[in-house]
Amino acid sequence: MAYLSRLRLTNFRNLTHLDVGLSPGVTVYYGPNAQGKTTLLEAVYLLCIARSFRAENEREVVNFDAAKAGEQALVDGTIEKDGQRLRVIIGYQPTQRTSQDTNGLAYNVRKEIRVNRLRRTAGELIGEVNAVLFSAADIDLVQGPPSGRRRFLDILLSQADPVYLKGLQRYQRVVQQRNQLLRLLKEGRAQVDELAYWDDELVREGAQITWRRYLAMRELTDACVRHHEDLSGPEEKLAVEYRPSVLLAGEGGEVEDNLREALAAAVHRERARPVTAVGPHRDDFALNIDGADMGTFASRGQARTLALALRLAEAEFLASARGEGPVVLFDDALSEMDSSRRHRLLEKATRYEQVLITTTDLEQVNDFFGTGANYLYVSNGEVWPSDQDGNVGDNPASGQNGDQETGQAIDESA
Repeated sequence: MAYLSRLRLTNFRNLTHLDVGLSPGVTVYYGPNAQGKTTLLEAVYLLCIARSFRAENEREVVNFDAAKAGEQALVDGTIEKDGQRLRVIIGYQPTQRTSQDTNGLAYNVRKEIRVNRLRRTAGELIGEVNAVLFSAADIDLVQGPPSGRRRFLDILLSQADPVYLKGLQRYQRVVQQRNQLLRLLKEGRAQVDELAYWDDELVREGAQITWRRYLAMRELTDACVRHHEDLSGPEEKLAVEYRPSVLLAGEGGEVEDNLREALAAAVHRERARPVTAVGPHRDDFALNIDGADMGTFASRGQARTLALALRLAEAEFLASARGEGPVVLFDDALSEMDSSRRHRLLEKATRYEQVLITTTDLEQVNDFFGTGANYLYVSNGEVWPSDQDGNVGDNPASGQNGDQETGQAIDESA
């Protein structure tokens, strides 16, 4: 069993000083928009995945006034896992830029991760506690570009298997180096035979990623089809189709041969447009109902149900692979859903050890959970205790470092 028991935030977006306890089971954060509910989930997700699900650039998470003053942003979490306690602190230290960018932000940030005071990389943090995020943006898993579906697979498999994560990081470096060499070739500043080494590296690393994704998709497909039928009924027949950029046949060794052949066939395309044209960075998967590609033909309701089925399958996959359930996060993901389907979804998702839900409409959840959940009202960056009927307590549940133990991820003296 793994869950977060405490969350401390300093200068993290609009949450300048927050210290809240967390518990297993279901916690509902409710209140108006733009008060800090999503930021709370973003911080929890960050402690699990080591990256934000919202920010395009990590400096966005630092409170603007704090950044101007040169102050750190800190995300500080306590994790209970297998009878042990882990303290994870992720810090963002603003650093000056030589010129302002288009957003008017005259700073970058230096990020540092510490686990029980020891410096760690993002790759070393991922997998300590797994997380699955349900959000309104998940509709893009069905109707959005392939990059979002690849990211879904990569986050899933990186949490499930640290070997996959390391291989993915190596592959991404290979593609970057190979693309740079292709540009130099086009400019006449490199020789063709210099590609041989990077081709070999791409084939070896790419084949492993493709094969691991293929095996994962087989398992995900069974779970996704089952969850989709439970949510929408047996009338629609779902099929999930993995679409790698190379032919799949036999074991991983044959994938290497096929990937090498595909690279050779793409040589003219790569010379004309100097980017690597084949490999797992070009993969995709499709969701088909009754033979129709839902990326093109799904209604909004169909796309949302398919995305929910994918997320439920993701949680099931992680629980099976790691022997413990993920932290399940619902970020305003229950709207645009009838009560019957919402109840079926919550029945499935709340089987896991810790579930955190944000909503602007308390009635969406209190009729299902009743007194079986913790309710907290979020307003202006503070968290207040509440009951299921929306009666808010007199004193906030959040404070400023109640035990006076402050975290610091980035040591300026180092």
